[in-house]
Amino acid sequence: MLIRFRRGWELPESAATPEHVFLKRRALLKTALAAPTIAAAGSILTGPAFGQTEVAADDPTAKLYPVKRNERYVIDRAITDPSQATTYTNFYEFGSQKNIWRAAQNLKLRPWTVRISGMVEQEKTIDIDTLLAQMPLEERVYRHRCVEAWSMAVPWSGFPMKALVDFARPTGSAKYVVMQTFQDPGMASGQRQFWYPWPYVEGLTIAEATNELAFLVTGLYGKPVPKQNGAPLRLAVPWKYGFKSIKSIVSFTFTDKRPVSFWEQIQASEYGFWANVNPQVPHPRWSQASERVLGTGEMVPTQLYNGYGEFVADMYKGLEEERLYV
Repeated sequence: MLIRFRRGWELPESAATPEHVFLKRRALLKTALAAPTIAAAGSILTGPAFGQTEVAADDPTAKLYPVKRNERYVIDRAITDPSQATTYTNFYEFGSQKNIWRAAQNLKLRPWTVRISGMVEQEKTIDIDTLLAQMPLEERVYRHRCVEAWSMAVPWSGFPMKALVDFARPTGSAKYVVMQTFQDPGMASGQRQFWYPWPYVEGLTIAEATNELAFLVTGLYGKPVPKQNGAPLRLAVPWKYGFKSIKSIVSFTFTDKRPVSFWEQIQASEYGFWANVNPQVPHPRWSQASERVLGTGEMVPTQLYNGYGEFVADMYKGLEEERLYV
């Protein structure tokens, strides 16, 4: 008889997903009540939000998908329904409301270049399609945990962030990689709101960026990643709260100075640099002990590092004095 031992980061099949969940939005920066999930809600394009023609019209990478799934990153849980995932997402560049997918269709995907700079052997700017042609694309199913206490599971396509770091060739002095999204208030109306510190910035340590879980996303549900979900290039770091997963990246800067990220600038007491998932450390305004599964509304216990501790916990040994979870 075959006995299957469930790994620590897996959930039971009953904890399925889709979505329709609450998200509290606060518009004014001074109150710091805007809960960031900005780069964090996976989504597919099915029906009006993800029509085949919209993808094919201005995304020349459509022919690359689907890609082979990496079975090392399977989860014992149903995948979020794609029609839900693409219509319930955040992209503050296009506004603060949750149903942002329509406005996000203004995002122009080409031309799109990625700048690599800072402490690297040679700074460079590369076209996104040229970059993808050099990267090892695969699909990974990851759990996603939003800081606002909801969760989902989606199949991302893309490549390990380590491949990007290797391509960038940082010097030995580099300790962090800083990512930045586009800035174009003419295209993205949300960027006209002066109380936000545009452009969106996020950062990881080099150790985090080269951890096997860190993933640069280019596709979703076997197609190019939708505009509202961070096309053409976004980050997925499943052991951290979703706001760390920056969307629509245009630059990677390697540095020896820790960056102050977008939400950290807005309210550092609520959104710190590390932002690792921990059910024992509440957000200042709500508990993180459990999460609502999108689509089902089921409440399930949250796991330390979102259940990925076996992959990432060793990176934080000796950092107990840091605010690793807020």
